[in-house]
Amino acid sequence: MPSNFIAELQWRGMIHDIMPGTEEALLKKVSAGYIGFDPTADSLHVGHLVQIMTLVHFQRAGHKPYALVGGATGMVGDPSGKSQERNLLDADTLNHNVACVRQQLEAFLDFNSGETAAEMVNNYDWFQNMSFLDFIRDVGKHISVNYMMAKDSVKKRLETGMSFTEFSYQLVQGYDFYHLNKHHNCILQLGGSDQWGNIVTGTELIRRKSGGEAYAVTTPLIKKADGTKFGKTESGSVWLDPEKTSPYAFYQFWLNASDADAANYIRIFTLRAKEEIEALEAEHALAPHLRVLQKAIAEDITTRVHGAAALQTAIAASNILFGKSTADDLRSLSEKDFFAVFEGVPQASISLADFGTGISIVEALAAKTGFLSSNGEARRELKANAISVNKEKVGEDFILLPEHLINGRYALLGKGKKNNYILLVEA
Repeated sequence: MPSNFIAELQWRGMIHDIMPGTEEALLKKVSAGYIGFDPTADSLHVGHLVQIMTLVHFQRAGHKPYALVGGATGMVGDPSGKSQERNLLDADTLNHNVACVRQQLEAFLDFNSGETAAEMVNNYDWFQNMSFLDFIRDVGKHISVNYMMAKDSVKKRLETGMSFTEFSYQLVQGYDFYHLNKHHNCILQLGGSDQWGNIVTGTELIRRKSGGEAYAVTTPLIKKADGTKFGKTESGSVWLDPEKTSPYAFYQFWLNASDADAANYIRIFTLRAKEEIEALEAEHALAPHLRVLQKAIAEDITTRVHGAAALQTAIAASNILFGKSTADDLRSLSEKDFFAVFEGVPQASISLADFGTGISIVEALAAKTGFLSSNGEARRELKANAISVNKEKVGEDFILLPEHLINGRYALLGKGKKNNYILLVEA
């Protein structure tokens, strides 16, 4: 028999709205449920993780999860939570995005194991051959305009203007639920709290069209304690794709969470048990500066999304940032991670011809880069043992050779513990 999925979500603070009877229905038997994912990008981002983890808990409770990608609805656009209509995508782009989303979901969901194996479905498969006349005859007649107008997602947009395309979205999403209910015995739709109106339209359509059993659960929209939007940094969204957001930057995003947010995140984004989380919170309270909660979250999620090797690289990069590193640590970083770690550090470029077979450290510090103001200052700092190249102390007779360049392109010059400078050698 399944375990109590709803109780698991409740203690984790992951329920916003729930339809009466849902908990009881899910305890009776193994059931199927789904969440829709918008395939308008070729990667999911951390904003999707709440829904991904909801499906993970659903599967762990002994149920069968469906991940629906909106190959059809991606061509329409969901107005929920949006202030303006978005650009619509062509079929080739959507198909590429769907394949990328599937690959990322495989890091979280088990697509292979028996009765509760996860499945991915694309609503384009059942919409592609449905005519407009078929849709308004077989679907539209069951839901009144008054019912649709009462939804918050519609009310908010009517003030600024809303196309018929977007107005019809809740019917299209409602039909998704009906189709999955009829053909896959899917009785539950899950989603963010902004999706409640669309989800309930689906349960209503199922009730009116087939008299089937259907339930709904939504999760709260994650908000940071300081009021800023979750999942955003100064450089934009935090993606699951390592080409869009490096594992180092991904790790740092979680490591930099406030204490208030970390207490929330560890319940939502990890699978740790309640007792383990409470023990970590107690440990964190004794020494908040050690960021025990943040490290636990960052390690857990980075490993799941990027793997154990990427986590170790991210930790090494973080150690570099705080001065606990060696030349080998620097060399272990990809170029992308290196420049992410040292973002904002001043740099100077010299040509490969000018670099030649090597330059003296005094030249590298002063004349070639301007890191230090003069050769005299460079010599004084070198005599004081304050200068490093790639985190290793050097003396006045040091020659910076091609083999000292990381990736054959750059070297990190340092003065003391906090002053860094990047020397780039360009062809």
